[in-house]
Amino acid sequence: MNELGKPSGEAVAVYRARVRGCLLGGAVGDALGYPIEFSALERIRATHGPRGLTGLVTASTGAGAVGLVSDDTQMTLFTVEGLRQAHQQGHGPRLGSAGFRLVRWAYERWLETQRRTGPHESELAQPSGGSYAGPRGGLVTEGWLYSRRAPGNACLSGLALDLVPDPAAPLGPPGPINSDSKGCGAVMRSAPFGLTGATAEEAFDSAARCAQTTHGHPTGYYAAGALAAIVAHLVDGESVEGAVLRALRLLGRHPGHEETTAALTQALDLAAEGAPSAERVERLGAGWIAEEALAIGVYAALAAPGTEEALLLAVNHSGDSDSTGSVCGNILGARHGDHALPHPWVERVEGRARIAVLADDLAAACLPG
Repeated sequence: MNELGKPSGEAVAVYRARVRGCLLGGAVGDALGYPIEFSALERIRATHGPRGLTGLVTASTGAGAVGLVSDDTQMTLFTVEGLRQAHQQGHGPRLGSAGFRLVRWAYERWLETQRRTGPHESELAQPSGGSYAGPRGGLVTEGWLYSRRAPGNACLSGLALDLVPDPAAPLGPPGPINSDSKGCGAVMRSAPFGLTGATAEEAFDSAARCAQTTHGHPTGYYAAGALAAIVAHLVDGESVEGAVLRALRLLGRHPGHEETTAALTQALDLAAEGAPSAERVERLGAGWIAEEALAIGVYAALAAPGTEEALLLAVNHSGDSDSTGSVCGNILGARHGDHALPHPWVERVEGRARIAVLADDLAAACLPG
């Protein structure tokens, strides 16, 4: 900080690079994994060679397009939009009821993109149902986001209800919506909570509470909170291992943390065992549920020698490859910044320019002073 309480130019540049890196890295991992999301490892290797997938390939949807992103990136971007609006209106970094409402409205706008084929002027200002009173415009006007890319049932059903998190309610019990759901649909959208300048504890709390709008099982929302806390530590300059260890200490304060803690601990132990492989990845599960997706993303980021190798490790397995790739990309980008990402892949990711602009807008809204 300088004498006016503002960060130095170098600190601002590093922060902006990490915000861009987190969002673009998540999109790259998502785009890598999306075409093979439902493929077994044996089929991936039979199709792409003994090393498995080695780069971006054509998705089965989207008229043969390369670099398409899934609901993981879509929901992450709407999370960013809600958080940026909350900070612009003075409701951050620790979100209260008003901030949670803005994020909830952002998710409602994402839900509209899953119900329509594209934006319509007559409907942008007032989505169906007539009760929406949030900010207009923004991402909901982007035609490329009106693609239904296998969204999770818990996200669709949860957002059809109007739950706004209560910042005073205890986190421990199962949430009121989808109380038995711990799918990865909350963790894969939650990295932005760690990008806002919030402390790791604040990021954890906000991400976990917003996860409860769709996933009520404690593991479903604790995994979301843990990813946000890890990202917050990475933005502050912590190593990946150090960020995970500190997130584990934070998790341990909350009742019902055991599944998330066990998965992260297993990922740390596995990364220390030796050379990474797809077979080791599959010892952590398939990534369809929250703690497994988080653990696979963490393991890949820790075990592989470089960002490209880590992203490929995160997606080459029998399971939810786009979500595990997205989580790994969030972690790598927040740690190393956007310049460390494989640029040939970044350049081909759907919506790349819009994602970069949204990242810079979030950084600008959250910078002190």
